[in-house]
Amino acid sequence: MNTIIETNMLTKYYGTQAVVNKLNLSVPEGSIYGFIGPNGAGKSTTMKLLLGLIHESSGSICLLGKQMNQSNRLSLLRQTGSLIESPSCYGHLTAQENLEIVCDLKGVKYTDIDRVLAIVDLTNDRGRKVKQFSLGMRQRLGIAQALLGNPRLLILDEPTNGLDPAGIQEMRSLISEMPKLCGATVLISSHLLSELEQIVDQVGIINHGKLLFQGKLSALQRHSKGDIVLRVLHPQKACKTLLAQGITVRAEGNLLQIPPVHEETLAALVYDLAMQDAGIVGLTQQTKSLEDIFLSLTHEKEAG
Repeated sequence: MNTIIETNMLTKYYGTQAVVNKLNLSVPEGSIYGFIGPNGAGKSTTMKLLLGLIHESSGSICLLGKQMNQSNRLSLLRQTGSLIESPSCYGHLTAQENLEIVCDLKGVKYTDIDRVLAIVDLTNDRGRKVKQFSLGMRQRLGIAQALLGNPRLLILDEPTNGLDPAGIQEMRSLISEMPKLCGATVLISSHLLSELEQIVDQVGIINHGKLLFQGKLSALQRHSKGDIVLRVLHPQKACKTLLAQGITVRAEGNLLQIPPVHEETLAALVYDLAMQDAGIVGLTQQTKSLEDIFLSLTHEKEAG
């Protein structure tokens, strides 16, 4: 599989602190790659490095199959669209006028504006001044700006920040369609795994500038499974049944918490509890926080 982003030992120091530390990213072409980490982990700095907005202290960057340098940086970035932090728009101008300015900067014909407005569902708002837009509309306009010129790579830094639930869902739907609608590979960052796992197929987890995990979402999901919570009518019967099978139980009233188990094992446990008249009325698989996943991944690395 071809990679559209490849970094080799990419490092960025601010003073003596390595904000990005020997990072080896590998983003497959045609994927939606979720770049995940807490605030301050190095996500935005990495994206700025990829876009040439700041210079690396050491290491190298390959975009679209070519190692980026001063001579080819602009030609590579013309094939890249980005939305970093917040959209750069003039509030006193219309959406159409803002897009025309970006067309002039990118050397793109104005006819491309119709296409990108349709993709982000702002065709009917092209004549409105941007200061009248909601935050979600501004974010979509920012993506429209990034899509001008039909880039092969789209880099989005926390595009759902500050949006309400409806706006987040709109943004998710839009981003999930990008490879199909535009043929673009998407690199999208977030500090929330739950926000991205509905749309990404590849994941990279960064913390303190270091890459802790990189691979398919399915490979990560085993790390994110937390304890199972059972709600029962007869906790004493349930505890007795579970302990007899060697299952560790933590009980709080009618809620029993057990460690994660395979689905086949869980199905057998539920059957046994039902047969012992424990009265199961609810079952929830908890999801680990990103911090817990970091600890899990870090522990595995240390153990390995």
